[in-house]
Amino acid sequence: MKLTTVTHVSVDGVMQGLGGPDEDRRGGFERGGWAPPLFGDEAATFLNGVFQRADAFLFGRRTYEIFAGYWGVMPDPDNNPIAGPLNARPKYVASTTLSDPQWADTTVLSGDVAAAVGELKAKPAGELQVHGSGNLVRWLIDNHLVDEITLLTYPVVIGQGTRLFPDTGPDTALELVDSRATPSGVTIQVYRPIGRPQYATATAD
Repeated sequence: MKLTTVTHVSVDGVMQGLGGPDEDRRGGFERGGWAPPLFGDEAATFLNGVFQRADAFLFGRRTYEIFAGYWGVMPDPDNNPIAGPLNARPKYVASTTLSDPQWADTTVLSGDVAAAVGELKAKPAGELQVHGSGNLVRWLIDNHLVDEITLLTYPVVIGQGTRLFPDTGPDTALELVDSRATPSGVTIQVYRPIGRPQYATATAD
């Protein structure tokens, strides 16, 4: 399966608490709910299509619990383009603390996560999607397990909160696969990691 990550970020790279004011207040974060006012019909159509094509989902524990508490208890999920796939398709959670998941068709990956993800990726076809799950996404990228990165960038500077990429870390070159912008200013880019970046070298005068 192809492993793809889907992340909503602000212009300054914040991904924390995008959905609502109380979604994630870790670290004293007080600016949650920044995405919905800018999430228009075109972005919704794009995201609905992303979820529809998923064959399985991979989460970090915190994002899994947020999704399970919202999408997992939604009535008539089959009538929702996001809740339908999330409830019907296999879900995997990378966690050493989650022992008794209540969401149906969930498997906890608590041992060698790299080997487990490698086995999933070795399946002949399909798409394994990672939504949110910032710590997991960074780890997957660092371990060269990501095939495509989708970023939905919102035209807002949050000024605090957890960012997708840390201040220091490994470097990665990206190839742009697709790019579009919505009327509300959300830009959608799809990238493919292609190894280390190239850097300019000093030249003699």
